[in-house]
Amino acid sequence: MANDLTAQGPPSLLRIRGAMKSFPGVRALNDVDLTLGYNEVVGLVGENGAGKSTLMKLLSGIYKPDGGEFFLEERPFEPMSPRHAQELGISIIHQELNLMPDLTVAQNIFIGREPHRFGVQSDKRLNAMTTELLDRLGLALDPTWLISELSVAQQQMAEIAKALSYEARVLIMDEPTAALNDNEVDTLFGIVRRFVSPTTGVIYISHRIQELSRIVDRVTVLRDGENVGERNMAETTDGEIISMMVGRKLTGKERPPAVKVQGETVLAVKGLSTAKLLRDVTFEARAGEILGFAGLMGAGRTELARAIIGADPKTAGTISVHGSEVTINSPADASRLGIGYLSEDRKKLGVLVERNVRENIALPSLSSFVRGLTVNTGLMDVAAHKYIESLRIKTPSTTQDLGNLSGGNQQKVAIAKWLLRDCDVLIFDEPTRGIDVGAKEEIYALLNELVAEGKAIIAISSELPEVLRIAHRIAVMSDGRLTTIIPNSEATQEKLMEYATNATTEAATA
Repeated sequence: MANDLTAQGPPSLLRIRGAMKSFPGVRALNDVDLTLGYNEVVGLVGENGAGKSTLMKLLSGIYKPDGGEFFLEERPFEPMSPRHAQELGISIIHQELNLMPDLTVAQNIFIGREPHRFGVQSDKRLNAMTTELLDRLGLALDPTWLISELSVAQQQMAEIAKALSYEARVLIMDEPTAALNDNEVDTLFGIVRRFVSPTTGVIYISHRIQELSRIVDRVTVLRDGENVGERNMAETTDGEIISMMVGRKLTGKERPPAVKVQGETVLAVKGLSTAKLLRDVTFEARAGEILGFAGLMGAGRTELARAIIGADPKTAGTISVHGSEVTINSPADASRLGIGYLSEDRKKLGVLVERNVRENIALPSLSSFVRGLTVNTGLMDVAAHKYIESLRIKTPSTTQDLGNLSGGNQQKVAIAKWLLRDCDVLIFDEPTRGIDVGAKEEIYALLNELVAEGKAIIAISSELPEVLRIAHRIAVMSDGRLTTIIPNSEATQEKLMEYATNATTEAATA
């Protein structure tokens, strides 16, 4: 049983005792306790599959518990559905965004609660309500923008506004900063501080351990579905929390190992431009190294990746693979040429959540499993098991529906499918988004193994420490342009930020 610091304290806003939840082949939660006080932010941390999201889904009425007691303001609490939970004062911002792309920001925020005049929906009033809410929260969004036209970070802000549009007393935030840059994180923390009051509280789930001390009062740690401890943030360290999470000591160098020999240029991009953003981008990706891409949100990093794989049309420039100029009009063309792409938007472009683990891993390589007129599922199983073991994917079987896995384990499956495809060039856009600290080190080790095999890896990350941790050379983008490429040995966070925030361009020859 966890060391509960508040069991004998003042009345709680929310109290969970002995929560239990199982799925076929998996015990997701086992006798878990959690307490949230008034005017408090409680952090909830743990590796992927530890049970964090499952516990929050019990609170928000998505799942029904198999056992345990739930109290809201010391009264029994049994939400029958997400809408019922909202009516009772529980709002949740899920790790996977839940917005309708063809509707506007305003329509998404107030869906089902639109104002009407004489029986007709009043768009003018709807937009005015949304503007008032966005202004109060300090969010730079236009109520009339379509969700499909927003960046992932902007969609996250719309999701936050939607959650806070209800009269919530308990706000649950599941990885709210995963898609945000430093300035946007500051904005989010300001929103949280304004929300927390003597009548409200926040449960804050995050893999970014270093940010907990900025916003959290207490932290509860889950491991393998059990509560393994609770700490006051003022009385603990990041290292202690990480040790509780993973149950093992993490060792990792601060910088990547040096490239022994400069490898062949596998991918060469010259003068690449697009209609909306990219302007004359030129660089080379070499065998046996990781080329990191840094920059602020909207700098063009993801747009560059999409242009390379043919997801977005280019207006100028050339792309060469192994020294030969190629034409890439679609991601399928890129895959045939040995270029794999892991999207930052896992749910939309990375995996098929309605299909099982085995099928997701095998999808880009499906032709290699065809024997005659049938697909050899036995061979698919063997291949899937290899990556389930090497990436420590938590799943009861290869036939488990991907939608039943945690977000971090879904991310690992998305990585596994491109590892199986054995591409010469791997473009990873936010490869560790939604992945816990222990799994991050495993992904970093895997990347080093791949470059040792001669792969050329392009790693896009919004976290400067991560870019410095993994990349041999670092390219920085600003306003659709490549401002510099520098060796890791010459890079600092300050220098990278300097190039990310101005248009001064160095010769990209590092």
